[in-house]
Amino acid sequence: MTWNEMQPLLYDNTLDTLFMVWWSTFYAVLIGIPVGVLLHLTDRGALLQNIVVSKVLGAIVNIGRSFPFLILIVVLIPFTRLVVGVSIGPTGAVVPLAIAAIPFFARLVEAALREVDHGLVEAAQAMGGGTWTVVFKVLLPQALPALVAAVTTTVIQLIGYSAIAGAVGGGGLGNLAYTYGYQQYETSLMITTVVELVLLVTVVQLLGDLVVRRLAGRGTRRASSLGVGLRRARTEEPAAVTEAA
Repeated sequence: MTWNEMQPLLYDNTLDTLFMVWWSTFYAVLIGIPVGVLLHLTDRGALLQNIVVSKVLGAIVNIGRSFPFLILIVVLIPFTRLVVGVSIGPTGAVVPLAIAAIPFFARLVEAALREVDHGLVEAAQAMGGGTWTVVFKVLLPQALPALVAAVTTTVIQLIGYSAIAGAVGGGGLGNLAYTYGYQQYETSLMITTVVELVLLVTVVQLLGDLVVRRLAGRGTRRASSLGVGLRRARTEEPAAVTEAA
C-alpha cells in the first residue's frame, strides 16, 4: 500500500480515535470526580464519614476496575445499543470506554484528594467553611495538579483501550491496524499505526506534565495564603475569648 493510499485511512481513523478518547474522557471526568470526592469524604475520619457508603461505593468501583476491557465491551453490548442506538463503531465504543475509565479515574481522584495537607482543611474550617466550601475552595484547587496528572494517565489508558475497541469493531486506529495491518498483511500500515499511537501518547504525556508543573507553582502560593489565614484565625480566637471575659 502506497503512502497516498494510506493517508485517507490514517486521517479518518485518527479522527475516530480522537472522538472516542475525547468523549470517554469527558464522561470519565464528569462522573469520576464526584465519585472520587464522595469516596474521600465518606472514608474513615473524613468530613462526611460513613463507613457503609464508603464500603459499598468502594466495592462498586473495585468491581468496575476488575473487568478486563475486552470482556466489558461484550457484556455492555445491550446497554450500549440502548444508550446510543448502536453497539459498534466509534460512537458505540464510547460507552464501554467511559464505563471502564470512570472507576479508574475515581480512584485517582480519591488518591489526589488524600494527599492534600489536612492543615489546609483545618484552615478553611477555622474560617467558617462548611464541607462543600472545603471541597470547592481547598480540596479540589489544592489537588488540581494531581487531578490533571490523573486525567493525563486516564487519557493514555483510553488510547490503549480504544485500540482494543477498534480491533472488535469500534473503529479508529486499532481497527485500521487489525483490518489492514494484520488481516491483509500491510506491514507498513501496521508500523505507521503503532508509531502514531506512540506519538499520541507522548504528546498527551508532555502536555499533561507541562500543565502539572505550572499548576504546582500556583498551588504552592494558594497553600501559603491559606496557611496565613489559619494562623490569623488561631491568633484572633484567643483574643476574642479574652475580650469576652
